[in-house]
Amino acid sequence: MNPLLDGLKVLDLSRLLPGPFCSLSLAQLGADVIKIEEPDGGDYARELSPELFDIVNRGKQSLTLDLRQAEDVARFKQLVETADVVLESFRPGVMDKLGCGYDTLKAINPRLVYASLTGYGQTGPYADRPGHDLNYLGYAGVLDQTGLAGKRPAMSNVQIADLAGGAQNCTIGILAAVMGARQSGEGCWVDVAMLDGALALQSMALATHHQHGSSQPRGKDMLTGALANYNVYRCRDGKYLAVGSLEPKFFMAFLKEITPAFLWKKKKKKTGDASSSTADKPKPAGSGNDALTRLAADPKKLRRLMVPVRWAIQLILLTRTRDQWDARLAHKDTCVSGILTLEEALANEQVQARGLVTDSQKGPVLRSPIRFVGAQTRDGESPSLGEHNPLFTDQDKRRA
Repeated sequence: MNPLLDGLKVLDLSRLLPGPFCSLSLAQLGADVIKIEEPDGGDYARELSPELFDIVNRGKQSLTLDLRQAEDVARFKQLVETADVVLESFRPGVMDKLGCGYDTLKAINPRLVYASLTGYGQTGPYADRPGHDLNYLGYAGVLDQTGLAGKRPAMSNVQIADLAGGAQNCTIGILAAVMGARQSGEGCWVDVAMLDGALALQSMALATHHQHGSSQPRGKDMLTGALANYNVYRCRDGKYLAVGSLEPKFFMAFLKEITPAFLWKKKKKKTGDASSSTADKPKPAGSGNDALTRLAADPKKLRRLMVPVRWAIQLILLTRTRDQWDARLAHKDTCVSGILTLEEALANEQVQARGLVTDSQKGPVLRSPIRFVGAQTRDGESPSLGEHNPLFTDQDKRRA
């Protein structure tokens, strides 16, 4: 079976990371993505980070057009006649100045889906401001939630606002609009702001706000470091473990694996004890009378003792290396895993088994993370600047 988006024609005017990442997702699902670039240098990423350009522009065609020139604007509009999607990431108003705004292109092709992926969207007092991932995360309150307690906000090398907040939401919006256009015959304008998308990811912090009237300081919420059973720990070799034993059953399994067996022995009942008649009755999981079982199964008590429990776990985990703990805990239903470097992640047996990593002419790259049964995804190399100009020149000649 062909890729699911086979035949979908996308004209991509975006640059750098968020827009190209969005159109990469579409290309991997089978869309025909034509990357429109300026003749003099093309996408800025070609010079700023050629490696990044190659990673996020695989499987696309490159056509050079100077949209400040009337002749090239006319050629672009000819492409719009048969396109399904136009993707752009300019500041609001730029496309109108180029003579390629939404209303103009909609008049040419009423079925067109016109997608704008910008930092702050098409409306609001910030719409004309420049920005990058760090700015959007700051305005969305995400940076305030990221990092260790009492320390400055931490910066991630995963561009959360650009990619999860922007590119992926734009991909979803485009696909929804394409389906709508095929049903109704009318396209629409997809307006995605990376600030909006980043704020929409704040589910846990918002839940805390609902519960307590305000969000918790970074490092103090349930999933940011407040819990001993959902935390990061250093091992003997200086590498780290991710302990995600959030539920009592996982935490009990974890504690049983890392602590001496005698701590889990139940107290013996004295002869004649009035409660001894119930000693042989089956008990629900987590109801044992050993101290660690009671601790793991009592969230309130665990919270009160969180600091000493966290320190105790840290001291124990310092006795072995990351890989020793990982091997010991891997099949014990503990939700504990090693924290890998990128290189280790690429070589990880689970990642390899899923076939996510593939080789390109310039190094390892990642296939689409979406798997289908009964459909294919598509891979390819990144194009050189204007590589496909002859193809579109031939089309112009045939049209003439």
